[in-house]
Amino acid sequence: MITIKVSNLKKYFKVYKKEPGLWGSIKSLWKRSYETVKAVDDVSFEIAEGEIVGFIGQNGAGKTTTLKMLSGLLYPTDGKTTVLEFNPWDRKPEFQKQFALVMGQKNQLWWDLPAIESFHLNKAIYEIPDKIFDETLAKLSKILDVEDILRIQVRKLSLGQRMKCEIIAALLHNPKVLFLDEPTIGLDVVMQKTLRDFIKTYNKEFGATIILTSHYMGDVKELCERVIIIDKGHKVYDGKLADIINKYARNKILSLTLENSITKNDLEQFGTVKSFKNNQATLIVPRKEATKIASKILNQFKVNDLNIEEVPIEVVIREIFGAKKIH
Repeated sequence: MITIKVSNLKKYFKVYKKEPGLWGSIKSLWKRSYETVKAVDDVSFEIAEGEIVGFIGQNGAGKTTTLKMLSGLLYPTDGKTTVLEFNPWDRKPEFQKQFALVMGQKNQLWWDLPAIESFHLNKAIYEIPDKIFDETLAKLSKILDVEDILRIQVRKLSLGQRMKCEIIAALLHNPKVLFLDEPTIGLDVVMQKTLRDFIKTYNKEFGATIILTSHYMGDVKELCERVIIIDKGHKVYDGKLADIINKYARNKILSLTLENSITKNDLEQFGTVKSFKNNQATLIVPRKEATKIASKILNQFKVNDLNIEEVPIEVVIREIFGAKKIH
């Protein structure tokens, strides 16, 4: 079953261009110049029920704009979209009760009140029955380990605690579709993993369809088999994450710990030496020859440890955008 269908979606903004300086300000009183910014330009894709899809791109690529159109917050310039067979821009209550938009940089909790007060407000807004509300809140609070902070003012919570409560507020009505826009931004590594594990659990338990945007490639790698890459409003890739790694990551990383002392020159015959210190070395080698090169090194030197690793996915993404070549 297709949960989200997007056809030729476009969103253009008219942006005022002011000339610099005092004279530019004076001229703008009589005549203003504008340019059209194509935030989203002819984007199409489909997402099946229960999928977790990574929606990634550089700053200003059009990711958040797309999510806002899918949730009905922005009206498109052109194109068609259905989410759960609803037109998002009709903003029907039946639709609004079945999705949630979580933005890591926006707060929906009342700052001066305990989180529990915001939860009860959402209960009233979404018309959640008492029994379902109590059961869902208890389950989510236990999974996210926040049972003891629900009655503390939101302003007094840590960033990680607030983000957990934001997630709970968004999920109290058991939405079938989640739009997660940078949900782990600003969080430490431990808290990022906690939220990733929770997203996995929620997806499996409720069969929710999830679109995730994130600058943390660890989020995408851990959660998403499929990714949609958008650049300057255009979709440039839609497919398996593993496939783009195979296509664009032309190299692999060999990490070595050697038993005997050798020189850097001894290793340069095998690839590009990125680091070399205290009998530990890191080499960049051609992807297709990584296993063969590793075998040669093992035969030629006494090696205590050897690992073959993928190039970090964030480097692969930069390769796709042409911002930086893998080397």
